[in-house]
Amino acid sequence: MAEAIDWIKRSPFQDDKIEIYPIFEADDFGEAFTPELREQEDRLRVELEKGK
Repeated sequence: MAEAIDWIKRSPFQDDKIEIYPIFEADDFGEAFTPELREQEDRLRVELEKGK
């Protein structure tokens, strides 16, 4: 997050509102991200790739 803030400080958007959101990885969810949810995510990822 700190790196994103540093980049924004150097951008030409000084008077605008910029929102920064964290990106989470599957491992960040620990045991709550069950094998079933992992499979569902994999299927969705494949479907999204087909649409490109």
